[in-house]
Amino acid sequence: MEQDINAILSCFISIFLCFMLSVTYLASIHVWNSPYSRDHPETIKKRFISAFVMLFIAPCFLYVGLNKEILEKASFFHILGLRTQGLCQAIFMPLFLTMILFLGPISMELYSGLSKLYTEEMYWFSNMTNLIWIRNHIAAPLSEEFTYRSCMLPLLVQCFKPSTAVIINPLFFGVAHFHHMRERINHMGMDFNTALKISCFQFVYTTIFGMYSAYLFYRTGHFISLFIVHAFCNHMGFPEIMEIRNYKKNKKVVVSSLFLIGFLSWCILLNPLTEPSWYHNKPI
Repeated sequence: MEQDINAILSCFISIFLCFMLSVTYLASIHVWNSPYSRDHPETIKKRFISAFVMLFIAPCFLYVGLNKEILEKASFFHILGLRTQGLCQAIFMPLFLTMILFLGPISMELYSGLSKLYTEEMYWFSNMTNLIWIRNHIAAPLSEEFTYRSCMLPLLVQCFKPSTAVIINPLFFGVAHFHHMRERINHMGMDFNTALKISCFQFVYTTIFGMYSAYLFYRTGHFISLFIVHAFCNHMGFPEIMEIRNYKKNKKVVVSSLFLIGFLSWCILLNPLTEPSWYHNKPI
């Protein structure tokens, strides 16, 4: 009986710490109370500072709530996914897996000629000096994945089944995106209903991605995998499926088929390409 009570208490503490970590992350973003939109350079720079500070605050929540027995089995950096064993595989294999999932959208970029931009030096030079690009491809993936996966998932895994933890974890991540409602209403002039619909769609999309990201972290045990996959998904964005209707028949058939082939191939390869032994990972 006492053991059951302790288990319930441990789960409650873990969930509470996850909730407080999410609140702290959002508070760090809005503490500046900037009068400008989220894409304004001043707002972005201030939020860069918040993201940097959270890299030091977030691990404190994990350390406080982590069972000491787990720390005896693995180092704190290992639990955070900061390790060198299996690093090469962690950099390329999850990205390759995710590119298979995006086979349809990638084919659309090839057809449109957009992919040619990636071979031009000016494309990369201009982006590396673009604050919005840096936020979407570096700062956001870095801070969000470190906070919501590296520092949050281990708290949930220690008291829930891995499958349950992978489902619960992205709910914190998805709900956190509702803070964009305020910006859409105050700075973009959207009405409440429109802002709510967009935020609900974003909640579903980010929650599904969060499940995938949490699964990757549990299986690979590497933070770098999450960072690269998140950056890639931010780059690709949500697939412009409706654009396929404007294609000619043959092109429409090819692209639609690639969407289906990509998804089915991703489903088949998800487990084999994330086999923990590939990454020298022993899930705790």
